[in-house]
Amino acid sequence: MASQNFRNRITGKPQGCSRCGYTGIRIMPWCMFPAATKAERLARIVDNRRAIDEAAAIERTYWSWSAGRQRGARFTMRAMVEEGIGELITYATQRGVKLGIEPLHPVFAADRFVISTLGQANNIVERIGSRQVGVVIDIYHVWWDPKLYEEIARAKDHIFGFHVNDWLAPVENAMMSRGMMGDSCVENARIRRVVEAAGYHGPVEVEIFNQKIWNTPYDEVLQQMKQRFEAEA
Repeated sequence: MASQNFRNRITGKPQGCSRCGYTGIRIMPWCMFPAATKAERLARIVDNRRAIDEAAAIERTYWSWSAGRQRGARFTMRAMVEEGIGELITYATQRGVKLGIEPLHPVFAADRFVISTLGQANNIVERIGSRQVGVVIDIYHVWWDPKLYEEIARAKDHIFGFHVNDWLAPVENAMMSRGMMGDSCVENARIRRVVEAAGYHGPVEVEIFNQKIWNTPYDEVLQQMKQRFEAEA
């Protein structure tokens, strides 16, 4: 099972969408809300609707925000994200797609996403108050949070996705420093137990950005991933 931003590969390509659905590959598109002008913001709302259509076409049950960069105060950008999600609830509901907010590690706050903690994501979900909106938990981004277990419990019944991996130290490249479960310091199994106790029993996605792993023969990666998943997650 794969999860990645492949919007640039499936946009406007119905055949590719149908193949993904047939093979069981799950794709997580993402888009962004913050914009400097009203016209740019409208264009991004339109693009988000297009992404929801793409998610529906590949039978993706939830669609995740993990992007949103624009110069300006962080709290202003977060407000734009929240308002944008609110504008899309009806559109997504009509297409059978739930809206998941995926916080990213604070190291990405300047150029990728302004929601940095599960607590911030939970705050938005609770203010919006729709069962159509929830959170996506990627261990790589939230493992460090001293309030993680408290916030997972708080997310009870609105967790839409869960990703496992590991945080490699020292970090050479924040985007590409993910490791296989058990490579470093993350307690994948413990976090998974808490996530399941909060009511999530959906797919557990192994999401790893690491060029060395990508360069390894697929059969070797799959074998190691299966072994590590069973032992560490």
